[in-house]
Amino acid sequence: MTSVNNALYDALGERWYAAQDDPVALLRAEGKLRNPWIAAEIAARCGEGVAVLDIGCGGGFLSNALARAGFVVTGLDQSAESLAIARAYDETGGVRYEAGDALALPYPDASFSAVCAMDFLEHVEEPAAVIREAARVLRPGGLFFASTFNRSWLSWLVVIKGVEWFVRNTPPNMHILRLFITPAEMRRYCLAAGLSGAFFRGMRPRLDGAFWRMLRTRVVPPDFAFVFVSSLATGYLVCAERQ
Repeated sequence: MTSVNNALYDALGERWYAAQDDPVALLRAEGKLRNPWIAAEIAARCGEGVAVLDIGCGGGFLSNALARAGFVVTGLDQSAESLAIARAYDETGGVRYEAGDALALPYPDASFSAVCAMDFLEHVEEPAAVIREAARVLRPGGLFFASTFNRSWLSWLVVIKGVEWFVRNTPPNMHILRLFITPAEMRRYCLAAGLSGAFFRGMRPRLDGAFWRMLRTRVVPPDFAFVFVSSLATGYLVCAERQ
């Protein structure tokens, strides 16, 4: 059985924030769309400045954005190299970055008003267990956010093969189709963890000049962007509430 290549995140270094010839540039572009939406949802439904946990925080794209928005942020990841980059790019100096296991979060029950898992659940073998742990550390009424990919033929074509074909320096097995999660599965995992009211938003690249330049050059332009769509056929966000 093929395993997903999570070691690639240990080797990115400064490329987390600088590389355009790497799929990490797509993650930065995704963050520009979803980070403000997540921040606005947390502020509106949980309050300004509440405690937020970012599981699988990587280079800190979401954690640092939430800290700039005034939240009290903890970023957790197993990659020491990624955490070092995340700390270096924390303009606030206030994010608590910690190494830890998403399957055994080192926090008491009901510690956070929001828990996020961006581009993470498709990199683990037990996403339902991660969601249960996320729900455990959420306060009643707290919000769980995740961003992942639907297990569909279109995701295989666009997210896996398309990135391999059209973005340079795409490492092998960056994504594995069997680890993608259908929206129905996501809803079921959330309900089993005590999270209800799951709300979904689809995401896809904006089909503009930057998109076509990427296909031609295999380099992600700085103005490459994503948009929210109604379709959940490829990438999507979910938000659910702790009961």
